Amino acid sequence: MKFSERIALAALHKTDPETAHGLAIKALAMGLGPRHGPFSTARIKTSVGGLELPNPVGLAAGFDKNAEVVPALLKAGFGFVEVGAATPKAQNGNRKPRLFRLTEDRAAINRFGFNNEGMDVIAARLANRPNSGVVGINLGANKDSSHRAIDFVQVLETCGPHVDFATVNVSSPNTEKLRDLQGEKALTALLEGVMKTSAGLERPVPIFLKIAPDLTLEEIAQIAQVARHARLDAIIATNTTLDRDGLTSEHRIQKGGLSGAPLFSKSTQVLARLSAELEGHVPLIGVGGIASAEDAFEKIRAGASAVQLYTAMVFQGVSLANDIAKGLDRLLEQHGYNHISQAVGSGTEEFL
Repeated sequence: MKFSERIALAALHKTDPETAHGLAIKALAMGLGPRHGPFSTARIKTSVGGLELPNPVGLAAGFDKNAEVVPALLKAGFGFVEVGAATPKAQNGNRKPRLFRLTEDRAAINRFGFNNEGMDVIAARLANRPNSGVVGINLGANKDSSHRAIDFVQVLETCGPHVDFATVNVSSPNTEKLRDLQGEKALTALLEGVMKTSAGLERPVPIFLKIAPDLTLEEIAQIAQVARHARLDAIIATNTTLDRDGLTSEHRIQKGGLSGAPLFSKSTQVLARLSAELEGHVPLIGVGGIASAEDAFEKIRAGASAVQLYTAMVFQGVSLANDIAKGLDRLLEQHGYNHISQAVGSGTEEFL
């Protein structure tokens, strides 16, 4: 992390978290972030779900909800960027305060509730994004929707022509009963509609599924079965957790999804279990508590073909993506791997 970034983070941490996030978006829009582009070597250049990535370090959905700074994020070093979640209608989300910084735990709790400007505004911005770089949309449903499966389809129809992949988000804990869609029957029906919609686009896009970490072994097995049957292009494991074990911050009692360092172990176990169930038939993207190249390497050994960051940037800045990509390249070389694909799933059993 550069000295200027360290100073900027110190200043942001003196404001409330949601205000700080808004200021970070404005700074990126003004060109104040890193501009070197993604670090890439033959060792870490890879593909996931048919997408060619300069490096496997992506940005998770939720940071750039409204696709305001996609060009800046691509220049900052991410191998791929996911915006959203987007819903058909704009919605304000839950009442503030709804984002809490747990500094002692290197974590955050949010209960945003899919606040965004709506699919039409987001699609218009995505239509003007750079042609280079891999960008995806996280599909969400409105809180007051009477048929959430239709919401996912509508967002894909509107934003799909302007992105490289789309993620079905049925794992946010902040929209009531949304996680119910992870059940076998509901998920099968939902994915059938989304996959059919993608196939009907002028340029069909890969479809990913983002799941929760708070799943039983039986639920993980069911999701793996559904994913294989639906021929999903990838699964993102995982979203935030409702678990509060081991937290020390005064904000640990807040409702919402917990992200950051405390999620690492739990999300990695779910990732490894999915890897074992899927036997390589569906690629995985590891998310949850990644704050270093070593963390990213552990996710890859557990079964991930790529990773995504978010909360660690609150404490280490946007340049973390580039740092992890470079560190990951060194770690792969040190362990004798000529390509990242050789390391994927190499340690799955250790995490089960």
